Amino acid sequence: MANRCPPGFQQYTIKSGDNFFRLALSFRTSVTAIIRANPGIDPNALRIGQQICIPRARVQSCPPNWIRYAVKAGDTLFKIARQQQTTVSALLANNPDIAPNSLRIGQVLCVPPRAEPVPLPFPCPEGLRHYTIRTGDTLSEIAARRGTSVRTILRFNPSLDPNSLRVGQIICVP
Repeated sequence: MANRCPPGFQQYTIKSGDNFFRLALSFRTSVTAIIRANPGIDPNALRIGQQICIPRARVQSCPPNWIRYAVKAGDTLFKIARQQQTTVSALLANNPDIAPNSLRIGQVLCVPPRAEPVPLPFPCPEGLRHYTIRTGDTLSEIAARRGTSVRTILRFNPSLDPNSLRVGQIICVP
């Protein structure tokens, strides 16, 4: 029997136990794409031996220097963004065809290259290190974690207002 599927699709013969969901997983496509490729076929009444068209998996091409990331079990956009040091917004902007709430295992996402580290705004005196203020930080908690005092931190950061720390603010600590 000649292939009746258009370019970009492959012909498939329904076997016992097949359904569009299993086929979508096997062929790395979606149920919606299979339904669109087979108008007039009732997905709830498939017959063994019936011929359908399956969209061929597209090889996602990413811009040069970008990372090709294959979705793994348990991945979410937030988890991928955090792991790849980017944002969910950047992933969505650079992968317009993805459905954020239904990622598929093996689905390829293009991840922008990691940004170069931001240069530190000032050097710390010898023996001190940079510390970036995080959500919930207080000077007393930072001092306790670093084995120092609030007074010492303020001595090395004279313009620091201990009552208005900002997330992302960089200070010098022992």
